[in-house]
Amino acid sequence: MTPAIVIFGAAVRPGGRPSGTLRRRVEAAIACADRLERPLFVPTGGIGRFGPSESAVMRDLLLAAGISAERILPEPTGTDTLSSARAVRNLLRARSIGGPVYVATSRYHMLRCVLLLRLAGIDARPCMPPRQPMTTSLARRWYWRLREVPATPYDALLMVWFRATRRL
Repeated sequence: MTPAIVIFGAAVRPGGRPSGTLRRRVEAAIACADRLERPLFVPTGGIGRFGPSESAVMRDLLLAAGISAERILPEPTGTDTLSSARAVRNLLRARSIGGPVYVATSRYHMLRCVLLLRLAGIDARPCMPPRQPMTTSLARRWYWRLREVPATPYDALLMVWFRATRRL
């Protein structure tokens, strides 16, 4: 079975530059791949405030890191975490990819991403990013952590509803 690493998207800056968060998520996926045998990379995310899509920017970062194009399967339709998880589930099922699935994202976002994929029927596992030096303020870090408090149960309930109503 081919393992897959799903990289959840983050902001693209003006001119198509990756944000620090997006770059760190790709770096986490590459570090995770070192422990796996020829994994498939699934970068997610559509076009946000600035183009190109998050998945395309991540694809370019993966290519620049030496990952071959045939091991990269972008998912460019997701506009948020929940829609990306749903799209990844459909993409992996359509391609009959049933190997272990690892999640590469920020630490604060890991629980929600893994939970949503598991609720979608995917045996997802965390691919924890390496510790980074703190470059953002304590207030900003807590903002992102606290944002997950209502978002995680909200998205989880929606995913359960999508499965129950066969809209997944």
